[in-house]
Amino acid sequence: MEKENQQASCCSVNRASITDAKTETSPVTNQKQQVIKFKDKMVLLDGGAFLMGTEDDDGFPADQEGPVRKEEVQPFYIDSHTVTNAEFKAFVDETGYKTEAEVFGWSFVFHLFLQKEQVIEERRVPGTPWWLAVDEAFWYQPEGPGSSIDERMDHPVIHVSWNDAVAFCDWAGKRLPTEKEWEYAARGGLVQKKYAWGDELHPNGEHYCNIWQGEFPVNNTTHDGYIGTAPAVSFPPNGYGLYNVSGNVWEWCADPFENDNTKQLKYPGNQIPRVMRGGSYLCHHSYCNRYRVAARSANTMDSSTGNLGFRCVADI
Repeated sequence: MEKENQQASCCSVNRASITDAKTETSPVTNQKQQVIKFKDKMVLLDGGAFLMGTEDDDGFPADQEGPVRKEEVQPFYIDSHTVTNAEFKAFVDETGYKTEAEVFGWSFVFHLFLQKEQVIEERRVPGTPWWLAVDEAFWYQPEGPGSSIDERMDHPVIHVSWNDAVAFCDWAGKRLPTEKEWEYAARGGLVQKKYAWGDELHPNGEHYCNIWQGEFPVNNTTHDGYIGTAPAVSFPPNGYGLYNVSGNVWEWCADPFENDNTKQLKYPGNQIPRVMRGGSYLCHHSYCNRYRVAARSANTMDSSTGNLGFRCVADI
């Protein structure tokens, strides 16, 4: 498979890949708050100029990771870690919000997390059989009925669409980061390094992120300690005090995603792809090394998966 054409389907899949998907959309609150919620978890960044993107041979030119260019961001606050199940529960408890996965009635789950009776062949994503559309897989029962987040309240919330993330941000008095803000923050002050901590994936033999260990997609050795999500505060933070900007879960950004393919395509219901950054626990060098700090991917605004979450920013 040509690297430029390699799809990021280990990263995420969109609702349009399941032909019988419903088309309802979830309400967005647009309820701006003057008081920023969970502000104590946020880090104030000074902003300024930095070198964005990469021209590294490990990159995906088709994703338009390059060219390396000078960009500038204004000062802003950013969450030190992704939004957790506990934080999202507080939002739902206060507002009664229903995620788009709940409205559609299903979301995508990685095959190794399912019981045999949950595996319905017709619900596999064509070309990526490790993803299945699972009925009643929602943020509070991530693997479908019978699963729970009771022991994962400090883990990133998952099965949230871009629209869900925006609704949470509106409630919390925050917003999603721009792609420039996200990469500036993720780099942690380092210049053109491959990862948020430097150029070595395993400095001194230590794990610095939660990604796939073993043979994708059939055997995860869990040498980094996790087969699925890790707690939102895990592994050493980057130079700005941000946790898990590489691996764990993909993170929604505010920007539309454009590359040569998306410019030519039309999307149902105007579900324009939005940028995702950071990679996830499913990324592996043999297929998707998008845990690099300059890597980027995308999904449609109504899509949700078991490896996709978000963190928020706020203006000064």
